Amino acid sequence: MLAAPAATATDRHRPELQERLDDPVERWLPGVVPDGDRITVRHRLNHTSGLYDFRLTIPLPSQEFLHNRWRTWTAAEQIQRAVAHPPTSEPPGNAFGYSNTNYVVLGEIVEEVTGRSYGEEVKRRIIRPLQRQQTTVPGRSPWIRGPHPHGYAPLEDDGGFRLVDFTEMNPTLFGAGGELISTAKDLQRFFAALLDGRLLSDHLLEEMKTPGDPSRSYGLGLAWRDLSWGVRVYGNDGDALAYQSWSFATEDAVDAFLEEAFCG
Repeated sequence: MLAAPAATATDRHRPELQERLDDPVERWLPGVVPDGDRITVRHRLNHTSGLYDFRLTIPLPSQEFLHNRWRTWTAAEQIQRAVAHPPTSEPPGNAFGYSNTNYVVLGEIVEEVTGRSYGEEVKRRIIRPLQRQQTTVPGRSPWIRGPHPHGYAPLEDDGGFRLVDFTEMNPTLFGAGGELISTAKDLQRFFAALLDGRLLSDHLLEEMKTPGDPSRSYGLGLAWRDLSWGVRVYGNDGDALAYQSWSFATEDAVDAFLEEAFCG
């Protein structure tokens, strides 16, 4: 995931070439975002980049969205919608502000570094090795495979509200910021693999646990909560229109489960 010297144009797509957390975005995506020479990969991952969230430019749910629920969105479109707005904080690294645009930009960096889309890298590095059979990167496919609950959202209509089934839509709306489809079981297995060192080296996992804004319990895409009885859990939440998920685990998830089962 990280390290390596500066790349030349001819070796950017070498499989062994890996990204550094403190590389400026400008190195990989010249001219794509304002102040790209000051905003780093780390700022994107810990949401201190100050980049406006493109999601806020799209009214959800609304009649406008309902009429465009099948359209395909590109990363370039989403980034342009974001950079049309001023930064939410200055300078980069100064304050936490969650932005889906950060993940869209990171997805573009993944493609530039590896020569493959972020979706292919997620499959290659996480889904297949961990055998997460119920986790998919749908791309443009609007359907959820297998049994699943339908998602409904209220839509204003003639001065009132009606519930609309938003289960089927083109997931490129969320892109690298949240189009992944999974299950509670697969999410728990993912966090177990992450926290026990099967996905990252120890020093990279420690980076994920380091907050960019000391006032927040949020590192590099990883959040944590200290429970009332003194246990810390790590994970994150995720949402799409009409759906919400939460998944957290302890670092010693198996031991904690056995202790609860046998000791109450």
